[in-house]
Amino acid sequence: MASAGIALGRVSARAFNHSASNDAEAEYDRLRDLARSEGDKKRDCFDRSREAYSRGDGAEAKSLSNQGKRHQAQQEAYNKQASEFIFHENNEPGRVAEDTIDLHGQYVEEAEDILEARIRDAKARGQTHLHVIVGKGNHSAGGVQKVRPRVEAICREMGLEFATEDNAGRIYVDLTGGRISKPPPVTQPGYPGQHGGQQHGGQHHGGQQHGGQHHGGQHHQQPQEQEGDLLWKIFRKLEKACCVVM
Repeated sequence: MASAGIALGRVSARAFNHSASNDAEAEYDRLRDLARSEGDKKRDCFDRSREAYSRGDGAEAKSLSNQGKRHQAQQEAYNKQASEFIFHENNEPGRVAEDTIDLHGQYVEEAEDILEARIRDAKARGQTHLHVIVGKGNHSAGGVQKVRPRVEAICREMGLEFATEDNAGRIYVDLTGGRISKPPPVTQPGYPGQHGGQQHGGQHHGGQQHGGQHHGGQHHQQPQEQEGDLLWKIFRKLEKACCVVM
């Protein structure tokens, strides 16, 4: 997982799709803060290593470089823990529909790895579509969405059609290459941002748009009894492998 991240301060509740407990918010913030601290130490060591090398002190340069690498590894470990924690919090069965994945609280590279693994698993199971919650970017720097462009790029690279739903913070991804008139309804009532339990397609980004019609459309039917196994499978794939979604 990539070590890059941006120091945006505490994101706490904005990274959750539900009213998280104070303990959950604190744990997520703690892990991201630890990662940022390790990142600062890493950069300091690498800067000092370059300075030492410039003045001809090779031994000191190597020692500082090794220290920087240790801080980098720890930064990646903390970010991985934070990514796993927020993913489990936001995607726990009952918090999102079975055909939905929520990427709130993920750094861009984390979101990319998670989504690619989920799409491959869904296609292997013969599932037909996926609702991807990317957030509207309201709390990102400058209000610019960062995860959405990466999600759209992934879809293009994988040859998948996609469309923005009525809720601009959601993307409907077709997994079959077929045609539908609108994305299927979101099946879980009461989810934040849901409109009457049904989401209709909005602007089409993955191909031609025809009066609100969208290409593709499949049902991502992820059995709840297998949800935990799937999440752990996804993160095992990320172990060798960070722009917060708001």
